[in-house]
Amino acid sequence: MDSPVVLGIDIGGTNTVYGFIGEDGHIYEHEEIPTKGADLVTDLVGRIESRTNQFLNDNPQLVLCGIGVGAPNGNHFTGMIQDPPNLSWGNVNIVELFKERFNCNTSLTNDANAAALGEKHYGVAKDMNDFIVITLGTGLGSGIFSGGKLLYGHDGFAGEMGHMPVEYDGRNCNCGNRGCLESYASASGIKKTIEDLQKELPNDEFLNSIHTDKIDGLLIDSAFDNGNELAKRIYEFTGNKLGQGLAQAATLLSPEAFIFYGGFSNAGDRILKPAKESMDRHLINGHAGTIELIRSGLPQGQAGILGAASLIWAP
Repeated sequence: MDSPVVLGIDIGGTNTVYGFIGEDGHIYEHEEIPTKGADLVTDLVGRIESRTNQFLNDNPQLVLCGIGVGAPNGNHFTGMIQDPPNLSWGNVNIVELFKERFNCNTSLTNDANAAALGEKHYGVAKDMNDFIVITLGTGLGSGIFSGGKLLYGHDGFAGEMGHMPVEYDGRNCNCGNRGCLESYASASGIKKTIEDLQKELPNDEFLNSIHTDKIDGLLIDSAFDNGNELAKRIYEFTGNKLGQGLAQAATLLSPEAFIFYGGFSNAGDRILKPAKESMDRHLINGHAGTIELIRSGLPQGQAGILGAASLIWAP
């Protein structure tokens, strides 16, 4: 008997994860590949198409019944990825590109919304109605559940926490504004923090061991654990700015928890402890200590594809 599967795709600024997922959340197979955002979007779509066809040929008992995509600046209403800040694609109708190739139901949301859907259906947020998932990847994304529903807003772009200002006239952001949360609390934000410190302390051995073209979080984690003061300074500064943004969102939305997924969330309490302290300092009276900061319960690379698949399984 044939078993239906959904192709779940999580497009990131650096890497893309795709997987083949049953209705119960079982992942038959998943893989991470480079996004190659400087190339045409059809390059990525073509690579996923060839791998999908190979998987279906190797597993004839499985039938593709839909495709769910999470992507930066993905618009659920239009099927368009709209000028994503960390990819050079401009505006592309990703839903049509996949429909042309597979002729099946295809749905899109932004990457952080996909992670939030994954947490709601398969992760630590199963029993929560009000929570915010924060993705700390190349940029900072957020997916918001309020009253048990994912917030899209009238145009599909609700939940852009990464582009809330936390520093008046601060760092330039890829979105064109200045002082955005993403420009401080993300891989690209941490890169800017390290570059600022390298200018301040050009002879520091630890700082010079960091290659800013590809920040190694494990290197900073290890230095932090060994008591390196600059590693502590990097994460405390990042956590403080993150906490400012969390407090703004919490004041508006009153979530039960912030759930952190991907990238630098793997630093755990090294960043989340100062973030919690900063958030509590910036919350209005009586709210400090009422909101949890927790890490995703889903394995690295899986929240996004599970959430993307749930666009088809649980629309």
